[in-house]
Amino acid sequence: MSNTHRVVITGLGVISPLGRQLDEFWNHLALQKSGIGPLSNLPLDVIPCKFGGQASCFTGEISEFGPLDKNLQRSIKKNQKVMCREIEMGVAACQLALHDSGLANPELRDPDRFGIVFGSDYIITRPEEFGDGIAACRDDSHEFQMPMWPQTGRPQVNPLWLLKYLPNMPASHVAIYNDLRGPSNSVTIREASSAASIVEAVSAIRRGAADVMIAGATGSRMEPLRALNFMSTEPMASHRDNPAEMARPYDLTRDGNLVGEGAGALVLESLDRAVARGAKIWGEIVGGASSAVGDVTGKNAHRDHIRTAIANVTRNLLDQATKAGVDLAPDQWHFHGCGKSDVQGDASEAAGIRDALGDRDVPVTAAKSYFGNLGAGSGSVEIIASLLALEHQQLFPVLNTKTLDPKCPIRVAKSSDPAGQAFAHVAYSTQGQACGVFVRRI
Repeated sequence: MSNTHRVVITGLGVISPLGRQLDEFWNHLALQKSGIGPLSNLPLDVIPCKFGGQASCFTGEISEFGPLDKNLQRSIKKNQKVMCREIEMGVAACQLALHDSGLANPELRDPDRFGIVFGSDYIITRPEEFGDGIAACRDDSHEFQMPMWPQTGRPQVNPLWLLKYLPNMPASHVAIYNDLRGPSNSVTIREASSAASIVEAVSAIRRGAADVMIAGATGSRMEPLRALNFMSTEPMASHRDNPAEMARPYDLTRDGNLVGEGAGALVLESLDRAVARGAKIWGEIVGGASSAVGDVTGKNAHRDHIRTAIANVTRNLLDQATKAGVDLAPDQWHFHGCGKSDVQGDASEAAGIRDALGDRDVPVTAAKSYFGNLGAGSGSVEIIASLLALEHQQLFPVLNTKTLDPKCPIRVAKSSDPAGQAFAHVAYSTQGQACGVFVRRI
């Protein structure tokens, strides 16, 4: 297999605030229906933001992992005791993507040629894991006595507690359940994780290390400590009577992020293999790029490092698309931005997009306006949204962007804009890591 071997997408799986069935997910986008609402699984008395994108479609029931044979059902159910919600969502998205690809049957797979690269956020351990141990070390005055911990407290802690929170566990679980013995890796670079995972998976197929790969990511800002951490370090959207209007990417009145949760997975394989087995092809990945530009001073309030990283990635993607023969006329493709509704972040992102696009008047959409910031899972869910837009030949607009901020020099997508035959997706982390993919319909 040559390094220029074509790689296509043959399976999709999604867990999101807009649903976990592809039709349901698409209908929310097509009808411009927001998935943002009151949060029910966080302590509302202590967190500053009471609304977000909750994946209420996923409760962890085994039926929500898609059609599974009895042995696989038993394996997953047995191991859910060592999965936090973020890992559960990632596993479910992968199993749904496998089913969608038609490769759920092990007899259709060569395990040595099938791998996985999957991303996640860093996952914060719940303090409850240590509750019994801490309680056992309190003296008569209820003061914690550290000298008691080794012999009295530690034995009260489940020895497998760490498995619930390791960021490599989504890929590990999926590989074990499905006997995937090919290349495997885990990526943890916040919102850039999804595209980075896809780019690495594509590389594995192109260099001949695998025939099929699963790629994507999972993320959640819904665990109490994680939510508090995020809300204390990132600008958050202020309250509105209608929560659906709180996410406003690129709008003049935007004022911050919204927490969310979700996971997305894509099955990738060589075009030749996909055609030979008669698989449905959602799209072809013709480009992938990344860039990391740090703010070395720590004082860059305007986040120019983000602008540079996004411009670098976008230029690289356009160059690869051109070499692949993609028509880059403005009505032939769309751009899917990160669109966090962060005042400075959106301005830097939009400026980076414009730096790379030049005078191309390409519509820019942002699915975070429908469900908030899903962390590492955002990118894969957004890429699936754009793939469905190509499938249905309908571009979903950015919600709530009524007055474009002059500092965001882009053309924000409206419902009248065409989805085109291709799209670019670029995401970034606040630290200056950007990654993206370019996908075309075939």
